[in-house]
Amino acid sequence: MLVNIHQAKTQLSKLVVQVNTDQEEIIIGKAGTPVAKLIAYIPPTQAKPGVLKGKIKLDPDFDAEDATINQLFYANDQK
Repeated sequence: MLVNIHQAKTQLSKLVVQVNTDQEEIIIGKAGTPVAKLIAYIPPTQAKPGVLKGKIKLDPDFDAEDATINQLFYANDQK
């Protein structure tokens, strides 16, 4: 839905209710050109510590250096 700035100012409360109820975006325009978007606020979800405990496994040599990769990265450093 596109509304102009004047309409948005005079009907802001109604538009906010509409956005929250219908989950519809409202585009606010100036002279027919979109300049802003009014959308419903969705609070971020909180990660729960430990939710992945035991689900991620790393090899014992996970952080071991690899000679081939070192050669690719540091070949120009050996002068």
